Amino acid sequence: MPLTVGQMLTVDEMTREREKLTEAGQRLVFTNGCFDIVHTGHVTYLEFARSQGDALVVGLNSDASVRRNKGPKRPINSQEDRARVLLSLRTVDYVVVFDDDEPRPIIAAILPDVLVKGSDWAHYVSGRDVVEAHGGEVVLADMVEGQSTTGTIERIVAAYGPPPSGSEQ
Repeated sequence: MPLTVGQMLTVDEMTREREKLTEAGQRLVFTNGCFDIVHTGHVTYLEFARSQGDALVVGLNSDASVRRNKGPKRPINSQEDRARVLLSLRTVDYVVVFDDDEPRPIIAAILPDVLVKGSDWAHYVSGRDVVEAHGGEVVLADMVEGQSTTGTIERIVAAYGPPPSGSEQ
């Protein structure tokens, strides 16, 4: 059990927390993503990630980072709302928001014992080199077929239609 749970921390605070976890003999797991509209695929993924160690930190893409990666209509939910939802899940111990296009800088700062990424990213896992160079491991998680935020948005639009012209999403 982590020493402190359910917290949104800065990178520096998470680095200090990681030192406490290491001193207590606990394994820290890191994963990252946008987690814009949390669905069962996310929950399954986070449960898997948490099962790889004693505490799970989620690197959460900032709103600006999501826009750069997903386009101008995303995120649907703000980083504060996305962080709050993640922290309400018993599998998530910590959330660290990052503004970079990829999480390598915060992975290098935090140095988790385990880095989990979805198998859809098997071709490139940002931070793999840093984690493995420090004796950690990278684990790929299977994805839940048919579950994605984009798919959820598409189902909502199909059921209710696009928003009226000129309205904000």
